[in-house]
Amino acid sequence: MASSSTYNSPCAACKFLRRKCMPGCIFAPYFPPEEPQKFANVHKIFGASNVTKLLNELLPQQREDAVNSLAYEAEARVRDPVYGCVGAISFLQRQVQRLQKELDAANADLLRYSYTDIPPASLSVPPGLAAFQHVPQRQFTARFGNEGTGFYRQSTTTAYSFPYALPWTDTSSEDISEGGGGGGNL
Repeated sequence: MASSSTYNSPCAACKFLRRKCMPGCIFAPYFPPEEPQKFANVHKIFGASNVTKLLNELLPQQREDAVNSLAYEAEARVRDPVYGCVGAISFLQRQVQRLQKELDAANADLLRYSYTDIPPASLSVPPGLAAFQHVPQRQFTARFGNEGTGFYRQSTTTAYSFPYALPWTDTSSEDISEGGGGGGNL
């Protein structure tokens, strides 16, 4: 980023602090005069003195990322003084969990519907009457989320029964829905 002092216009920080923007101003590359609210938020939350100390302690190639992080956190704190960006992160994590549950339910529905349309090969029932035959129900267990990562909370094991025989013959109690085939009403 070019220094704002080359344009004869003080950077947003110096303008806000009502001081002369010197050629070596530490704020100039990161707080251009076109973005005065960016520095105003950072100053309100962290203070100009603290930001100056922080920028002086960092390597020049790290400063832009630090200023962007400070600006993001400051804007989040202005919007939500209690939680800041943690509130936004928590909201997004809850949304991801909800969408993962919806995806698991949709996968279970797809599995259910894909096997409902196929009549059992061992029975000689006309296709129009296949829906009226009695098929023994099987149950399987499903767990949601990624096991061991800690990002998704593993739900308690839930049993689901389907009105058709499942194509596999494994009757063990292991999780047979690996890969997102679970779902249900949660």
